[in-house]
Amino acid sequence: MKVVPLGANVVVRRMESEETTAGGIVLPGSAQEKPKQGRVLSVGDGHVLKDGTKTPLSVKEGDQVIFSAWAGTEIKVEGEELLIMAESDILAVRG
Repeated sequence: MKVVPLGANVVVRRMESEETTAGGIVLPGSAQEKPKQGRVLSVGDGHVLKDGTKTPLSVKEGDQVIFSAWAGTEIKVEGEELLIMAESDILAVRG
């Protein structure tokens, strides 16, 4: 099942977090910080301008993005945790 966001929203899958620190200490799941990076799975149809026209989003499916810590709304689709967030919550696209 594919989730298609509306407007200027995107669906992102978080990247896997590291389970050990640089010093080799293994972190339990509750102590791990959620990653602030992910891959864009789907994008909305764009921003609506004042004149009613739509402009496409800057990100596209497959882009690897960095987003703010509290960005988006978590959802579960077929057992997988995904984020739906506004494009404005995305801080950068990794090259």
